[in-house]
Amino acid sequence: MSERAAKVTPAESDEQDDDQIADSAVPDAATEAETDADTTAEPTPEPVTNGAEAVVRALENAGVEYAFGVQGGAIMPVYDALYDSDIYHVTMAHEQGAAHAADAYGIVSGEPGICLATSGPGATNLVTGIADADMDSDPLVALTGQVPTEFVGNDAFQETDTTGVTTPVTKDNTFSSDPDRVGSDVSEAFALAREGRPGPTLVDLPKDITKSETDREPDEPNVPDTYTVQERADPAIVDAAAERIENADRPVMLLGGGVIKGEASEACREFAIEHEIPVVTTMPGIGSFPENHELSMEMAGMHGTGYANMAITHCDTMLAIGTRFDDRLTGGIETFAPDAEVIHVDIDPAEISKNIHADYPLVGDAETVVEQLREAVDASPEAKKWRAQCQQWKSDYSMAYDAPEDEPVQPEFVVEALDEATADDTIVTTGVGQHQMWACQYWTYTEPRTWVSSHGLGTMGYGLPAAIGARLAADDDQDVVCIDGDGSFLMTLQGLSVAVRENLDITVAVLNNEYIGMVRQWQDAFFEGRHSASNYNWMPEFDKLAEAFGARGFRIDGYDEVADTIEDAIAYDGPSVIDVHIDPEANVYPMVPSGGDNGQFALAEDQL
Repeated sequence: MSERAAKVTPAESDEQDDDQIADSAVPDAATEAETDADTTAEPTPEPVTNGAEAVVRALENAGVEYAFGVQGGAIMPVYDALYDSDIYHVTMAHEQGAAHAADAYGIVSGEPGICLATSGPGATNLVTGIADADMDSDPLVALTGQVPTEFVGNDAFQETDTTGVTTPVTKDNTFSSDPDRVGSDVSEAFALAREGRPGPTLVDLPKDITKSETDREPDEPNVPDTYTVQERADPAIVDAAAERIENADRPVMLLGGGVIKGEASEACREFAIEHEIPVVTTMPGIGSFPENHELSMEMAGMHGTGYANMAITHCDTMLAIGTRFDDRLTGGIETFAPDAEVIHVDIDPAEISKNIHADYPLVGDAETVVEQLREAVDASPEAKKWRAQCQQWKSDYSMAYDAPEDEPVQPEFVVEALDEATADDTIVTTGVGQHQMWACQYWTYTEPRTWVSSHGLGTMGYGLPAAIGARLAADDDQDVVCIDGDGSFLMTLQGLSVAVRENLDITVAVLNNEYIGMVRQWQDAFFEGRHSASNYNWMPEFDKLAEAFGARGFRIDGYDEVADTIEDAIAYDGPSVIDVHIDPEANVYPMVPSGGDNGQFALAEDQL
């Protein structure tokens, strides 16, 4: 990553010289003590003089280190204020990429990512990323420029009703109309984005408001008094749920993305291991429980493992934590866990019994409620036979695959090779499509916040900008690998210019089958093989394209090239792209048809 030089103006230098002269002229003990105090005290920030400076001060007060965005006319005052800030701004190649980078930053760091854009097309280009964060409950703050308030409603140049457009896909949004309040509006948006159930917030910033004078310092980032979050579940329901767990014959824990967002992974791991309960995850919940543990059944749902789906289908007690039971997990609601009594833990009461009826509704913070259950459960369920059955399903529905050396490279082999070449704490980002599912299925995840993908919205192009945001949020010694598809990568590959400029150490593996692969798979299965607009045999050579951007490019055509090429790409200190030419007919299995029965998953096309 490039380093930002400290800025010291000539005036500051002159002031320092004057101070030194004054100190030497009056060398008394009191002055020396004051000088010592001055060197240890925090420097007093310059007073706020306009709305834009208040916006930036609010971000600084919240501890923001990075912001992602694209400059423009209506947001220009805010960028001018950022010029003197220690916040590092990453100029993205497209506003959608800014939103995805900020989203991924929030996933990895746990703190809201910040994205900025100007009015009109700048703001609307953020919408896909904002909607993505909304579907996945990711903490994000979007700051958008707006035309001056006197022009609002007059179809001014680059005017869009940004708050109106984004109301359905934000946790909260604000049209800031007072320069004395604008900084506090941003502070509140930051607090709301991370508190309770996380999500995206937006503040629309008219240019006259950010240019207007104010000396009002922004409030600290706190939620409004009217916003309350229930931390602890009803004790009576906790006791009833604990009794149900104790008496279960076939218990399962289902861990969703809320486990990771609520910092409840460790508590859930301890609970599962203490009571020897098999664990299934949703796709957003990947990493909440180590997949190399014998209790792990891995991911369930449309492309989940056969054994995870069997465990869900045949369990009699389900402890579901931090999941919204979306259709890609449940398949047909009437066939989902048909014999189970459901204990549903969620911080958002709106999710309780929304899709799947909760027999034991536990509204509260995931970590807090799991600790409540841990205190209430006096005895582990007698489930030895059940655990043996789960292990048998692992054997019966193994995720093994064939990889003949004389045939095209299988994508599963590449994902496993990438996993083997990197550390356990490597962060994986993906786009959306077949490659995303292979990355779920064939990478072994052992830690939370190492899986970064687009779940609810299913946004192609998410992978590369997400890798940029993840890289800046990650520890310096963590690897970041983006597993992408050719069609997905083509949508946002302009982000390579950002990765090169910032010298970000990321490795992109493009699983190139010259198709929109998941669409082609569905067309083969359900549309008589009619490949309408899914054949992408006009793809560029991504390794050469990477070199044109200034990144390192690699290409894989055969199995004998896989290990060495991956090693070289990961070893390169900077952005690298591997164009991996895989079997164009490779499909993702197991598969549950949309709305189908999870227990009737298909292992091949002829079973659909």
